[in-house]
Amino acid sequence: MAEGSRNEPAMEAKRFAALAQAYGGDLRRWPEAERMAGTVFAASGVGKAILRQAGTLDALLDSYRVDAPDKALHSSILQAAGRHLDQRRRQWFWWLGLGLAGIGLAGAVAGLALVTIVTPEVQPDHYVLDANVTAFGDAGPEAENGEDSL
Repeated sequence: MAEGSRNEPAMEAKRFAALAQAYGGDLRRWPEAERMAGTVFAASGVGKAILRQAGTLDALLDSYRVDAPDKALHSSILQAAGRHLDQRRRQWFWWLGLGLAGIGLAGAVAGLALVTIVTPEVQPDHYVLDANVTAFGDAGPEAENGEDSL
């Protein structure tokens, strides 16, 4: 509402009440742009009643004090935080180990695939087994004569 004559307030009661609820009964806490109009409206009977109600709430809020936590609560919070951090570290190491195992498995699968692709197919009829073949290779003709091959 635009500013009217001296008898008419420059601010509506609804707006004044909303500002009083938001910023309290002390007009110094209000936004600077609203202070002048609020000061004019505060002189009215409705404005005084709204500021009185907001001032009562301000006094209640200002008188509220929170006691410091006792030692038991403080230590239990610290212990719970420590347990939480330990649990998070264990989870992190578990996931790290799982990742490393996955990388190792991926490397083994890649190696197996490479060996399978690169290695030529083995034909069983190419190999002829004779008495001189051992698990370490061909023993040679000396093995038949009983001589040492070293």
